[in-house]
Amino acid sequence: MLNVKALEEEDYELIKEAEKVIEKNYIYGRHHIGSAVRAKSGKVYAAVHLEANVGRIAVCGEAMAMGKSISEGDHEFNTIVAVAHPHPHEDIEKCWVVAPCGMCRELISDYGSNTDVIISYNDTLVKCNVMDLLPEKY
Repeated sequence: MLNVKALEEEDYELIKEAEKVIEKNYIYGRHHIGSAVRAKSGKVYAAVHLEANVGRIAVCGEAMAMGKSISEGDHEFNTIVAVAHPHPHEDIEKCWVVAPCGMCRELISDYGSNTDVIISYNDTLVKCNVMDLLPEKY
C-alpha cells in the first residue's frame, strides 16, 4: 500500500503552474506534458516536455523542470507534478495529473530522495515520496 499525504494549498498552486505552462505552450505532436517543481527555496520552475519522432530521445517535463531549477541554482526539491494536456481528438476539456514514468522516478530520486510527487491515487490527488514509487532502487 502506498503511503500518501493530503495535498496542501501550495500543492494545488504547483499543479496550476504545470497547467499554465502546458496550456501556453501546447503544440500537438511536440508538447503535451507540463511539469512544475517547487525547490526547497520556495521558487517554482515549470517546463514542458520535448516530444521527438524517435520516442527514446524525447525529454520528459519533469526532467525539463528540474533542469530549469538546477540551471537557476536551486538544486534541492520539495514537490514535483506533471499534467497532460488533452489532444484535439480527445473528448477531454482540461489537463489532468499524470504519474511520472519509470525514468523520471529514477531521475527525481537521484536528485532528491526526499522529493514528494503529486499523483492521482484511487481517483484522488495525493502526494507521496518518490521512493514509494520506486521500491528497491538499485
